[in-house]
Amino acid sequence: MSRWSAENVYGTARQGLRSRAAAAVSARARRIRHERLFALTGATAQTRILDIGCGRLGLRRHAPQLDITGVDRVPRPEYPGPFVQADVLEGLPFADAEFDLAYCSSVIEHIAPGDRAAFAAELRRVARGWYVQTPAFSFPIEPHALLPFAHWLPRALRRPYWRLGVAGEWEEIELLRRAEMGALFGAPVAERAGPLVKSWISVRPV
Repeated sequence: MSRWSAENVYGTARQGLRSRAAAAVSARARRIRHERLFALTGATAQTRILDIGCGRLGLRRHAPQLDITGVDRVPRPEYPGPFVQADVLEGLPFADAEFDLAYCSSVIEHIAPGDRAAFAAELRRVARGWYVQTPAFSFPIEPHALLPFAHWLPRALRRPYWRLGVAGEWEEIELLRRAEMGALFGAPVAERAGPLVKSWISVRPV
């Protein structure tokens, strides 16, 4: 399985104008998502949240006061709150519906397509509600490499083209279409950049 984390992908990217601009846009988008989180999910200050693929800070970057437990496949000693190192595909060490809400931002696209149903099932098992966001396949800019149309190319062409982007190291990333997101987590809502769908967000309110 590929690495997964909600951390800003541009922190380790090749630095330059593209990556700096994308980091600013990404940070703004995450702030807006956080502002919409409570309205979409019905979460309150008392809601127990599991942040899957939390990275260094994850949702706590915007909501340090909430009851959030972070989960990631790699150690996160700097994570400022309860943290569990675990692989979703190997099973999370939590009881059924132990959390009110599972939060998962920009992670599912890093999971191999054949593993996504199992990943989604485990996420749905441990929480009564969820908020899952992922970049949209239909958006013309591949958000990790910051290259136009990279994700629309056959893999044989995508890999050499990837070297021209900011991501540096090659990673097998398959962005999701609306139908796949809906099958995994329920009908998604669109997060738009002008007239274009930039991301899909599937929500089951708590």
